[in-house]
Amino acid sequence: MEAKLSKIEIVTSFSRFTELNETLSKLGVTGMTVIQVLGCGVQKGAREYAKDMNVNMELLPKQLISIVVETERVPKVVEAVKQTLYTGHIGDGKIFISDITNVIRVRTGEEGLEALK
Repeated sequence: MEAKLSKIEIVTSFSRFTELNETLSKLGVTGMTVIQVLGCGVQKGAREYAKDMNVNMELLPKQLISIVVETERVPKVVEAVKQTLYTGHIGDGKIFISDITNVIRVRTGEEGLEALK
């Protein structure tokens, strides 16, 4: 039976990348894609958040890190990411998890988990 795969996308500030990279490496994550992005969450880019504030959105520099792992490994990876990124302040980040139906290595034609090794 082929292993199920999941994509974990992490949006966080640039300052946390080195620690996050070390954490993912220790967990045996074999590859990642990192993209510089602009964005904001519900606080609309404000450094401090008050529920009744109605301000225009301010897009802040962030990074989007995408990794694909076996679905059974997702809880362990997510917990490690949460512990690494947590500061308790606005902007710690978000984690998005989605199912992957297949991965294909173009050069060899390998599919699924074999394409990730």
